[in-house]
This record gives sequence, structure tokens and C-alpha cells, in this order.
Amino acid sequence: MPWLRRTRSRTAGVMLAAALIGGALTAPAARADSPGGPLTDLVNPFIGSRNEGNTYPGAAVPFGMVQLSPDTGHTTGYGYDDDRIRGFSSVHISGVGCGLGGDLPVLPTTGDITETDYAKYAARYSHDVESARPGYYRVGLASYGGITAELTATARTGKQRYTFPATDKANVLLNTGQSLHKTVSTRVEVLDSRTIRTAITGRGFCQDTRPYTVYTITRFDRPFTSYGTWDGDTVTPGSKDSTATGRHGAYARFDTREDRTVEATTALSYVDAAGAARNLRAEGGRSFERTKAAANAAWERRLNLVRTQGGDKTLRRTFYSSLYRSFLAPNIGSDVDGRYTGWDQKIHRAEGFTYYQNWSLWDTYRTQAQLLALLAPRESRDMALSVLRIDKEGGWLPKWGYGTVETNIMTGDPVTPFLTNAYQQGLLRGHEEEAYAALKKNADGVPPPDSPAVGREANLQYMKHGFVPYIKGREHAKPGDSDFDHGASATLEYALSDAMLAQMARDLGHTADADRYAARAQNYRTIFDRSTGFSRARDEKGAFTGPADPAESEGFHEGTSWQYQWLVPQDLPGMLKLIGGKDRADERLDSFFAYEQLRKDPEKTAREVWVNGPYDYYNADKYNPQNEPDLIAPYTYLSTGRPWKTTDVVHAALTLFTDTPSGMTGNDDLGTMSAWMVLSSIGVFPVQPGTDSWGLSTPVFDRVDLTLDQHFYPSGRFTLTAPGTSDVDHYLQSVSLDGTHWDRTYLTTDDLRSGRELAFSVGPKPSGWGTGDGAAPPPVGSSAGEQQPDGRS
Repeated sequence: MPWLRRTRSRTAGVMLAAALIGGALTAPAARADSPGGPLTDLVNPFIGSRNEGNTYPGAAVPFGMVQLSPDTGHTTGYGYDDDRIRGFSSVHISGVGCGLGGDLPVLPTTGDITETDYAKYAARYSHDVESARPGYYRVGLASYGGITAELTATARTGKQRYTFPATDKANVLLNTGQSLHKTVSTRVEVLDSRTIRTAITGRGFCQDTRPYTVYTITRFDRPFTSYGTWDGDTVTPGSKDSTATGRHGAYARFDTREDRTVEATTALSYVDAAGAARNLRAEGGRSFERTKAAANAAWERRLNLVRTQGGDKTLRRTFYSSLYRSFLAPNIGSDVDGRYTGWDQKIHRAEGFTYYQNWSLWDTYRTQAQLLALLAPRESRDMALSVLRIDKEGGWLPKWGYGTVETNIMTGDPVTPFLTNAYQQGLLRGHEEEAYAALKKNADGVPPPDSPAVGREANLQYMKHGFVPYIKGREHAKPGDSDFDHGASATLEYALSDAMLAQMARDLGHTADADRYAARAQNYRTIFDRSTGFSRARDEKGAFTGPADPAESEGFHEGTSWQYQWLVPQDLPGMLKLIGGKDRADERLDSFFAYEQLRKDPEKTAREVWVNGPYDYYNADKYNPQNEPDLIAPYTYLSTGRPWKTTDVVHAALTLFTDTPSGMTGNDDLGTMSAWMVLSSIGVFPVQPGTDSWGLSTPVFDRVDLTLDQHFYPSGRFTLTAPGTSDVDHYLQSVSLDGTHWDRTYLTTDDLRSGRELAFSVGPKPSGWGTGDGAAPPPVGSSAGEQQPDGRS
């Protein structure tokens, strides 16, 4: 999370553009044997709004450009413990660790306008008069005589409904100059008696970035009686056009003595004012109630893709809330006419696909990308094509992209496993060589000085010496994070990506490249210090540096050597041999997870031994389930031949997710942690990100029915059953795929495509299932990695 985070067949299919509301899909109606009621009733958007989960409770549709939500003074938007709302702004990114978005906070007030700082004119509220569900938010504001605010959304518009007290001075304040990040300059224009247009140029996310501009147009359902603008502390009634670099905005006033309700619809565009106007015409014409109903229906279709049986209501609420958050991002970036602003800051048009933006790749490549490939493959295809457009138009693949700009936040090479995952899931049909060329350029080069991207910043040193040097205090050449500040973890991330690219190269017939990348995938060995038995940073001269104690190690991004030692999914057998073999590795894993304590009290161990605070990454020798480097770690037991321990650890970690505001473990990072919860709950997890391998553990539900897109999964469904699973009776005794015994601890995507039912038999004690030779996922990238034994027996 940013600061303060084999031979495989390809399935052909017709690739269709996403529909208006986040790509509508046909999903089955609720079955008679379902627990009953709409699944949207189970979603609690307030989960993660306390203790730095950094989620937002406002209105959005799946993957929508608009996320209309209250800002309370928290750095990322909404904090559950705050008691004042500064405005309802149109852009939020779920679970980020730094201020981002918050553009155009709008607040209803009454009386004369004497204050222009939203921290001072903010309205008081309480949770007693606040509610939220997918696509809808409502709150009663105690200030200004009592105002009720309601929010809903389409993909590119946010709709607000305000119920005022009876007054001739009911105001709607549109604040252009204040947001969650740095606002550079803004313009407001009163176009007519019902319409206000703005252009907002901002920058920043954790560190400074190139500027971007978002255009908005707000249309009210009736004429306002007066209007004006403000610049700093100066309010100018009747002003129609104003440009400023500081605190700035516009207001519209209404007479609500007879009609107390005012509705406003705001459309966004990252292209131009004309694009915002087109988006408003295309999506803003429905009434508030119809828009709300359509948003709810869009979410019901998404959630219906996963039907669960078993588990209590708390578990189901937690699960479906996590599934909801997994569909919030990436976000549509193109207007209704297909135009978008590329990373060259020029206007382009997406033809045959929807352009997406907002790429928290260091986080999402590990879990969320795979979940979307499974449940939203059409959108996932368009997302991958959008990333390729960034390379084509901006000159380099992204690392952490926001809107139309690169932020360079986080380190390593996350775009490679993101795109190789899309390739391995069959989402890049017709674009394989285009994707490979972009990935090869990224893997073998460094962006030029005039590029805003840092890419693999330390690639020259890495390719020459086999590791990224850890250089303290090195001056950053470009804004953002530097791989040299985190040389040890960057080495592991580069090597992981090399393995995934080697597999893709081998599949496409680029044998020489495949061998070269496969050799580089072994570079995790170059930072292994045999004197300590752990990975360790090396300086420019190649000497190990920093404290020898792996719990106090340096050069690891948001973690320690203890936590990063398992980030070798491409070759866990080789890593385990370095440690001393499976038994020695198993002992180390037991220490890492405090396994004996966990067996006695899983929830207490998770909360008191593992977790030390949302941003406490360092000086630890235990599992950190709140951050990305450790997400795969519980599944390492599959490679030591103790798969039952994976289930023990995963189920303990799942207790950290609850249906309360503090029920998120760490920042959600655009759905990353939520996707971990969803996948681990249903019993399949991407143990080798960038491939099509899915590790197995015991589901927490008796039955899970997945509705899959038949263009990618011909059967159209996949069912997982584990009758009788519970906190006690949860050890796998056997597994079968379509009635045939399955002795591997993983599946491939082809297995999901060709199969229909994965049946787990559970019992009270560990068994010998999954402990045999060849049961664990094999190495990736080398020719040996292609030899995958059939799991049937």
C-alpha cells in the first residue's frame, strides 16, 4: 500500500465494450435456496472507514468515473470518527494511503455566504441520521437549520438531492479550489440560470506529480434565484466567470419556502468541457429515483456473480462488502464518445473498448487483477488494453497511474505480472505480441530522462550485477518512490516479474528471451545472505548492508526481510532449499505466523501478534496481513507439504475482516485487500501472480456458485462445495474436480474453464491430502515449469 502501499490454451471470444453502468452483465436471479433478499442489502459501505482502511461510503457504480462521497477532513476523504462534512466531492479512490481526488466538494447551506474555507463552513452530522448502500448515500446535516443530502451516481455523473428547510437563502456551494490533494488552478463559469461549469487542475499523490485537469458541469433541476463566485475571502454576487489559483468556487441560491427540494447532476470529463456536457446529456437525464434504482441494479448484477450458502449473516455481510469494494476500480476514463486524455496529454479515442484509468499496480497485481479476470473478464481485457495505450501514447508502461499522469509511487515492476496475468487468462487475444513488446522494453530498459516514468529505475545495475543496490540518501531524479531506496525488495520484485515474462516469452516462441528472463528470475538468490539465512540488501559495491537481524533489515519497501522472504512465488522449491529444506522452512513459517499460538486462539493471534497498526511496517519478525508483501505468504505451506497450515493461517487472517467501520485490515488499495478476502473465502487464491495458477485452501462457505462469462468460460459457471466447513471442522480430507480425485494443491485457469465443480471434503484433523511430491505449484518461467502434472488420479 502507498505511504500513510506451462502450456496453456487460449479461449477465443467476442470482446465487447463495457456497457454504460460499469459494464452490465446478465446474472441469474436469486434462487429459492438462497438465504434470500437482495445481495445489495448485505453490503456495508462504511467498512474500512475507520482505522485507516481509507474507504469511502458514497455513491458509485462498478468501475465508475464518478465516486460521489462525503469528505470529512480525513486525508483520503471520509473518516468515521469525524463529525463534520466539508462537502460531497465527485472523485474518490478506495483505500489509498495518501490524499487523492476530492475534486469539487459541493455542500448545501443556508443564509448569507460569509465563509469560503470548507474546513470552517463544514456541516455537523451524526451517524444516527446517516445511511449508505451500493449506489446510494444519505445523511442529515444538523447545521444550517437541518438539511437532508442524498447522493447517487451513473458511470460519469453524480446526482445530488438536497431537502432544505423553508428559506429564501438555500445555497449550494461548489468549491473548486479545495480538494484532497494540491489544487493548482481552477475556473468557474455560470452558463445560465441552471448550469455551472468548472475546470480543476490539480496534482500530487504522496509526492508531487505532473498536473491533470478534470472538467465538470453541474445542472440543477430548476433555476436558481441568484448566484456568484468567491476568490479567497472575497465573495462576489452576480459574478459569472472567475479563474483563480487559491481558494475558489461558485454558489447557486434557491428559494425553498414552497419547494424544499433541489436536485443537481454533475458530469465529469478528463478530456474537455464538451466531453463533460456530452456525458451529462447521455447519462444525466434520469430522475434521482430512477438513477438510484439503476445503480442498485448494476450492483446486484455484479454481486450475483458469486452466490454463497452457509456462514452466518456477519460473514456474508463482510464477504459481499469485500466483493463490492473489489469492483470499485480501476475506473472508466473515457467519455461516452470514447475520447480520453492519454499520458501524452493529447486527446485520443478508444474504439472497440472502454478506456480505464487509476492503476495501483503494486497492490492490485497480487489479488484484485486476478479476481476481476475471473468475474469481469471483459472489463479486465479493456483494462489491459488501456495499460497498453499508456505505453503507446506515453512512451512507457505505468507503475502507479492516477487519471492522466504517472505518480511513480511504490517500487519494483508491478506492471509485468499485471499484464502477464491478463495474457495467461486469455484476455489479450490479438494483442499478445503488442503486449510482449511493451513488456520487453520495460524489462530491459530504463525510461529516458524526459519521460515522467521511472519504470525499472535500477535496471542497468540489476542486469549487470543481478541485484538492485540499496543506496541511502540518493537524490531522486523524478518525483515518486525510488527502487534504490528499497534495493532488496526491488530485486525480489524484478525477479518475480522476470519469471512471469519468461513464461509469456516461452509461450509465444521467444525462446532466447525466455531463457534470459528465466535466468534473471533466479536473482532472488543474489541477495540471500547465507550467514543469516535471509535476504538482505546490498550496497553499490555488492556488500551486504544494514542490520543483520532480519527483523531490523533495511532496503525493503514497507516490510522486513522476514516478511519479504516468501516473495519468490516463481521458485519456492529453490527458496526453500536455500533456507534449509522443507522442514526447516516449515519451522520458520511456524515462527513467522506464531502458529502454535494461532492454533490455540486464531483471532487473538491475528489481532495482538500479527497486527501492530495500519502503517507499522518495520521492525517485525511476524506476518503482516495488513500489507501487500505478505498476501501470498500463508500459501507457502502448500510448498512445504503442510497445506492444512495454509487453511489455519488464512482462516485466522479472515477474522480481521468484519462488518464494522474498522473491519478492514490495512488500506484497501483499490480493492486489493478486499479481493484477498473474497478469494481466500471461496478457497482459491492466485499463488503465482502473473500466471494462471490458483492455490487451494478450505472455503468458509458450504457452497459457492460462480457465474462466469461464457465467452471466456464455456460452461458459464463453476461451483465449489465444502459441506460442514466451520472454524473447527475445516481441514481438507480430499478434493475432487467433477467427481475425479484431485491431489494437487492448485488449479489452473484451464481447469476452471473445463471443470464445473470442485468438491472439498473436510474433517476435524489434518490429512495427507496435498502432501505428495508434485502436489504444490511448480516453478514458473523455466522449461521445467511447463511440465505440470495432471492433478487427477
